[in-house]
Amino acid sequence: MSVAFKIPPRRILVRGVNWLGDAVMTTPALLRLRGNFPEAHIALLTPEKLKDLWPPHPAVNEIISFAPGESVFSVGAKLRLRAGKFDLALVFPNSPRSAIEAWLSGISERVGHARPWRNVFLTTAIPARTDALKMHKRTATEIRELIRSPRPQVLPPASAHQIHEYLNLVAALGANPEPLPPQLQVLPHEIEAVREKFGLADSTKPVLGLNPGAEYGPAKRWPVEKFIAAAREIQRQTNCAWILFGGKNDAVITNQIESAIRNPQSVIFNLAGKTSLRELMALLKFCRVLLTNDTGPMHVAAALGVPVVVPFGSTSPELTGPGLPGDARHRLLKSDAPCSPCFLRECPIDFRCMNGISTGRVVEAVVESLNR
Repeated sequence: MSVAFKIPPRRILVRGVNWLGDAVMTTPALLRLRGNFPEAHIALLTPEKLKDLWPPHPAVNEIISFAPGESVFSVGAKLRLRAGKFDLALVFPNSPRSAIEAWLSGISERVGHARPWRNVFLTTAIPARTDALKMHKRTATEIRELIRSPRPQVLPPASAHQIHEYLNLVAALGANPEPLPPQLQVLPHEIEAVREKFGLADSTKPVLGLNPGAEYGPAKRWPVEKFIAAAREIQRQTNCAWILFGGKNDAVITNQIESAIRNPQSVIFNLAGKTSLRELMALLKFCRVLLTNDTGPMHVAAALGVPVVVPFGSTSPELTGPGLPGDARHRLLKSDAPCSPCFLRECPIDFRCMNGISTGRVVEAVVESLNR
């Protein structure tokens, strides 16, 4: 299904997604949208927590943000939406709420994926992709059955990756559906600002990043003891400096890691909970490699051109991995656990998916990425 325009839209509102990693995965679609409508004014409606991700992205002219707790009616009736005289609303999320927001805004043409409870609020409901794969959360019973009787794992095709979900929508508007690498930008003055603020100019060692947290839940986190063992060995082999990343809730973990790996020769910048989103992006640009769980900063680093090494357990690198599927710069590590990916927040058995990824594999991957 495609949308035919008598006159190409001049003002486009895109309802953005709600999570950092997902937002990065929309950038190929936004770039294709810009390529198809080079003269259009493209505004992005985004949660306030993500508004600083975008400037100065080449696909976006304007950011309209909404605060946590704002109702669907408050967002949909925003003066900037109604006064913006938008010709078209493109709704990236699949929720009923996001479609209702577009309807309340009064925009005449509203395009999004067809889903229950929301199609009536769209003027064009695009059918789901035939090659889309649902991230099925396995039950504890299913997991135990897979442990008893493992089945051959069939990897999804590259076209199953989440970036194609958003490309499918812009393709319905006439844009090129071929994937591009996710792309973000950091300005030189931002890099210089964090260099000065956090004292990075004083280090002559190669800088590596370590991001041991994950908001989704413990099933996405490689054990902290393994992070410590890997960081010690990487530090021994490379004489690196570390930047420890994370949110405020990750400070306990990064403090534990810092205490365990610090020695008289080490250089460690423990910045968990101390950076804004723009500062996080600028600091990631300092890193030769980022060792991280599957989380938002993983996607941000890859979109900034930083190689990432990622232990995957409960989630699927084929569906939501960093960068373009198959990008050789990134090392995405999995165990042979037959129950992975389960897409659960917590493991109901023995966490074998993450425990099965050895410290040695991670060390080797980081060192190889650094040397490359």
